[in-house]
Amino acid sequence: MRNTTTNNIKLGLFTLAGLAFLVLLLYVIGRNQSLFGHTFELRAQFDHARGLKPGHNVRYAGIQVGTVKRVSILNDTLMEVLMLVDDDMRNIIRTNAVADIGSDGLMGSHILNISPGEGNAPFVQPGAILPTRRSPDTDEMLRTLDITNQNVALISEELKQTVERINQSAALWRILNDEQLPTQLSQAVINLQRTTAEAQTTISDIHQVVAGVKAGKGSLGAVLTDTAFAVNLNEALLRIKGVGSQADTLAASLNQLTRYISTEVNNGQGMVHAVLKDSSMVNQLQQSLHNLQQGTERFNQNMEALKRNFFFRRYFREKDRKQR
Repeated sequence: MRNTTTNNIKLGLFTLAGLAFLVLLLYVIGRNQSLFGHTFELRAQFDHARGLKPGHNVRYAGIQVGTVKRVSILNDTLMEVLMLVDDDMRNIIRTNAVADIGSDGLMGSHILNISPGEGNAPFVQPGAILPTRRSPDTDEMLRTLDITNQNVALISEELKQTVERINQSAALWRILNDEQLPTQLSQAVINLQRTTAEAQTTISDIHQVVAGVKAGKGSLGAVLTDTAFAVNLNEALLRIKGVGSQADTLAASLNQLTRYISTEVNNGQGMVHAVLKDSSMVNQLQQSLHNLQQGTERFNQNMEALKRNFFFRRYFREKDRKQR
């Protein structure tokens, strides 16, 4: 009898302990799910719920402050999330806070994040709708990662083919094995440095010339800065232009004279036409020149005979003596 009573007492105590543990466990779970604490409602609207369900956590700046109560469909492009937030956050969350749907780790469950806004804004009231933003979706990230992996695989294959071509290129290896190539490259670098130095010197000289021109030095500087020189230059140009006009007039006169002479030669009745076109006139002129030449020779012969004549011999001798 005594053993039965002891066993019943132990059984009762064990049952009471189990009930107390169950109540404590339900309280802890209920507190975590905001069932027993004071809460208020906030709303957020998204175009995609991304698997968010009632009971998922709500975090503010990384700290859990509530749970999701309901996810409802407003229309074909808008979803509304109703959340229960601890009453202590009523004086912390402001109307410019931004809500977005995230995940607890890479493959964890979805959560609703509330990020503080910038600047001062009024505190939220129960039932307020928070602004939202679209956060990166895990599925989209995985699809993008899959495309990236495919591109990397393609690039790796092309890089492999390129390396194989390089390994099979005898010309490239001949260039790489050329012992004179470093020396030639060094000489090319030296020449490039020398050319660069000369180019810098040339640029410096050009700067000096430009500075001199700006200061009015030289002819170009005088042209650009000296107004009197510019006026004289304009006058010289005007004179050259006048000379050019006169040259045009003279050229026109010469053209007219040339046409007149050409007409006279071809169609005229003057001496020029007769000399250039009349063959008989040419023959007569040739005969006259021939007669003139013969007359000159005969005159010379007469003069020689006259020098030897008795009467004029003394005269020519005295003339020769004076000339000597």
